[in-house]
Amino acid sequence: MAKKDKKIKKSDAALTMADLLKLEGVELTGLKKGQEVKGKITSIKNKAIFIDVGGKTDAVVTGKEFEFVKDYVADLKVNDEIEVQIKTPENDKGQILASIRGAASGYGWNYFKEKEKSGGEVTVFAKELNRGGAVVVAPFGFFGFIPGSQIGSKYDGDPDKMMGKKIKTKVLEVDQAKNRLVFSERLVSEPDKVGEEVGAIENLEVGDIFDAEIMRVEPFGVFVRVNCDNKGAPLNLEGLVHISEISWEKVNELSSMFKSKDKIKIKLINKDDGRLQFSIKRLSDDPWMTIEDKYPKDKEVSGEVVRLANFGALVKLETGVEGLIHISKLTGGVNLKEGDKVQVYIESIDVQKRKISLGIVETNKKNVIYK
Repeated sequence: MAKKDKKIKKSDAALTMADLLKLEGVELTGLKKGQEVKGKITSIKNKAIFIDVGGKTDAVVTGKEFEFVKDYVADLKVNDEIEVQIKTPENDKGQILASIRGAASGYGWNYFKEKEKSGGEVTVFAKELNRGGAVVVAPFGFFGFIPGSQIGSKYDGDPDKMMGKKIKTKVLEVDQAKNRLVFSERLVSEPDKVGEEVGAIENLEVGDIFDAEIMRVEPFGVFVRVNCDNKGAPLNLEGLVHISEISWEKVNELSSMFKSKDKIKIKLINKDDGRLQFSIKRLSDDPWMTIEDKYPKDKEVSGEVVRLANFGALVKLETGVEGLIHISKLTGGVNLKEGDKVQVYIESIDVQKRKISLGIVETNKKNVIYK
């Protein structure tokens, strides 16, 4: 009898946990990496959340996954049902590792939309500089942005002075489709001043021309300050001249053209969402407006080679107007270099695409090139 009992124990020991649970009438769910399932919270403790997802053991959200959603977890309780994504069906400790970032994301977007609507404050952490503002880490692990124009005198309007600090803000824009979240520090530190600016901006007209002072030069544009009237009192407003609005010609480097405190003249081209966008180039007419009248087909003109590429030579005819001599025409001893003056004729113009095709004028079959 003793031997028989020993055999039974040996047989039982060979059974897997799945077999034993099956004998008890418990059905297990076969889980796969990346699978999304619904689960019920069984416990929240020690920086971990345990969720019944129908597996051998509860799925656990811990470590970095827990840190990412800790703001969301603070509003959860035992027996709540949530969406779970399986990260590891079974690790070397027999645990099911999971993520609830998806559930936290949906909750987070709703949180920020409500804050935008109510005007409630949100504390964020300034992480790094990026394109004229500060990238911040917001609750629920979201990343957002504070534009330079939304940084008040508390930080001298300088995003660099915010780095590594917790900042009180209000939500300025929420766009889940574009994964865009914009905050304003000024709405917290200078609410009255911001209100004045909103009223002043409403009185501005697109097309207004201003004398402005450059505040800061960035690779993508220059930030400017203009002075306007606000019910009889002077008020400074800030805006941006994007690099594409500097000149009708292509501009690559702004730091060699402008510096802080330079005085320039600008034109207002957009004031949507209270953000002022200005232009320098639109103070003059677009040269392409009359391009077909000025450069009819076969007209001969002189130009300057401004760039050589594997597809041909770009020739400047006037400010903001360049044409292309295709590489197929640069044969038979033609040897151009940047800075050369060359006599060309108009082959064709595509106004919509802003393209001009050029040919080289020949006299006695010799290229007319002026050094």
